[in-house]
Amino acid sequence: MIYASAARIIIDDVFLAVPDFLGRPDVELYLKVEGLNVAGSIKLKTALSMVESAEREGRLKPGSRLIESSSGNLGIAMAVVCASKGFSLTVVTDVRTTSAAMAMLRSLGARLVVIRTEDANLGFLQSRIDYIRRALEQDPELVWLNQYANRSNPNAHRQHTAQSVHKELGQVDVLAVGAGTTGTLMGCVEYFRERSPRTRIIAVDVEGSVTFGGPPGPRHVPGLGTSRRPEIMRDDGSYEKCIVSEYESIAVCRELALRYGVLVGGSTGSVLTALRRIAGTLPRQARVVAISPDLGDRYLDTIYDDQWIAARYPTLAGARPEGRRSPEAAQGPRPHQRGVTG
Repeated sequence: MIYASAARIIIDDVFLAVPDFLGRPDVELYLKVEGLNVAGSIKLKTALSMVESAEREGRLKPGSRLIESSSGNLGIAMAVVCASKGFSLTVVTDVRTTSAAMAMLRSLGARLVVIRTEDANLGFLQSRIDYIRRALEQDPELVWLNQYANRSNPNAHRQHTAQSVHKELGQVDVLAVGAGTTGTLMGCVEYFRERSPRTRIIAVDVEGSVTFGGPPGPRHVPGLGTSRRPEIMRDDGSYEKCIVSEYESIAVCRELALRYGVLVGGSTGSVLTALRRIAGTLPRQARVVAISPDLGDRYLDTIYDDQWIAARYPTLAGARPEGRRSPEAAQGPRPHQRGVTG
């Protein structure tokens, strides 16, 4: 297949069967693999949707200069789209962003601003947004599409991500989605509530994130959680919420690499952790889908690096699952868990 633009290379129909992971041979589990496009993550759909919507509205014209906040994936996706369309891009990121992501952003021509000051909720998101607002005041020609409040974000996943799940797999009993900007989550909720209201949607976040109203706390893996609730999020009771720890998410990522031969990012580890937690509540013959936003190549110096792990989670460093046991059994006690709420 020939594409006219790199930004159009969106691979939206790849699913990986993950047998035995949930300890339920009567349940089908599939990863929706989103990391095979040129931007390497699900965020390419978000970036393209936001930019093309702004073009239609007249907010973006030839030569426009954009600025956006990102911990990595959205910035890379925006850089791909902007390079293909001739726009310049400044990405406001922070010190937790991986070196691989920063190198990719620079290689794609983006200008980087690295924020080093934490906000009141022990994250960097509000500090990044504050920087953008000051920049807009100083330079009114800058355009901020704002992934946290832009309706084109959930619209992209309503029209593509959710529709692809439904088209490829038919009736889905459970769909697990990580909550970052909540664009993917909101798009999937909107689609399935209209087209398949029986589908049980599990929204997954990590401890220390404030998205679901929990207390703020330190987080180490970019892309997991927020220190500021996104404006596009709607909490209407139509989906369940599950909060997991970074420790669990990382352990599952490392388990998946060794058992199934696939490196995934931390968000994938979090949604799989949540599904393992609710496995006992699933009906027989259930069809379960976990959204896997990106692959693990961007996390080789964090999630998959024993030295990085040892400095943050010493009991996890070097741990390897034995046989088919879960990481819970193989690695012993872990931090306090929080369950699923409706």
